Amino acid sequence: MIFDYETFKLIWWVLIGVLLIGFALTDGFDMGVGALLRYVGYTDEERRVAINTIAPHWDGNQVWLVLAAGAMFAAWPITFGVAFSSFYIAMVITLFALFFRPVGFDYRSKIENARWRELWDWGLMIAGIVPPFIFGVAFGNLFLGMPFEFDEFMRSSSHGSFFGLFHPFALIAGLLSLAMFTMHGATYLMLRTEGEIYERARDAAHYLALAVFALFALAGLWVWLGLDGYKITQLPSQGGIANPLNKTVVLGQSTWLTNYKTYPLTLLAPLMGLIGAMGVYYFAKKQRGAGAFFSSAMALIGIIVTAGVSLFPFIMPSSLNPSHSLTVWDATSSHLTLAIMFWVAMIFVPLIIIYTLWCYRAMWGKITIAFVRKNDHSVY
Repeated sequence: MIFDYETFKLIWWVLIGVLLIGFALTDGFDMGVGALLRYVGYTDEERRVAINTIAPHWDGNQVWLVLAAGAMFAAWPITFGVAFSSFYIAMVITLFALFFRPVGFDYRSKIENARWRELWDWGLMIAGIVPPFIFGVAFGNLFLGMPFEFDEFMRSSSHGSFFGLFHPFALIAGLLSLAMFTMHGATYLMLRTEGEIYERARDAAHYLALAVFALFALAGLWVWLGLDGYKITQLPSQGGIANPLNKTVVLGQSTWLTNYKTYPLTLLAPLMGLIGAMGVYYFAKKQRGAGAFFSSAMALIGIIVTAGVSLFPFIMPSSLNPSHSLTVWDATSSHLTLAIMFWVAMIFVPLIIIYTLWCYRAMWGKITIAFVRKNDHSVY
């Protein structure tokens, strides 16, 4: 093996983070456009313009979500099983919300009926609002700890409820996630549209940047002053055989911030999140779409990396029995599995990136009402 077991565990923590960031940067603006559909588009043609900015790419962008889920299943199988038990209803709601996208895109403009199109517009908005909100609520609950534990045979049991997920801190995390994706969608519309749609997208980006900044700062203060974090006090071997029951974990105030004290360079992540949000505010005000979009991407990367750094090495903490928490060190697959997956990822992830960039280059340009009218029977 080119790397030892401990190194592969770290590599896969990073790679799964990269896949989640790839999803947020690409499918994030797809969902953001969907969430803003009725705000930026007052007429049917304006909404078709917004839809067709993302129509050629949304299904390819969703591959990042599929890749991230598949990687979690293969690299962290125990975590995947516990997550399904803990977030089952939330995951089902997310999947049903996502169903609106392919059906809505394909069927919305097939019938020239205002009520029919209005119905699918609401469906596309639901598909743009519900998933990012639930993703954020899920991440918020990771900081709070999930109510699960294992028995002596390593069988997990979850004792939470769907409504128990909506802790005030988790709701802030959910709103932050929704604001991030919607801001990203607004900056993408600034790149791909013009006229009134552009102006509405610019206004949305302007205010959503303030919301992202405020919610991210509020969440950070809550983690610092109001949440007890998790800390490993005894772990036999970071490179040993995975066994979530073979460690000791305690709770302590501000322990979610320990990594920032140990590795000060990691403070760049929250700074990226805050500076990126302010960059969107500045560039949207100056009507510079490219600057706003790249600032939005910077904010998303910074916020996601902040969550990962804060939680590390925990993947899914347990509020029922902290010592049963799942971590990077004890919730992973075998050394051989991680090694095979590593080489597969090294081949296919760059190919996906190259193909995605080529698609955007080939189909780039402003989408206008005139374009939609000219290609009425070939666009969504």
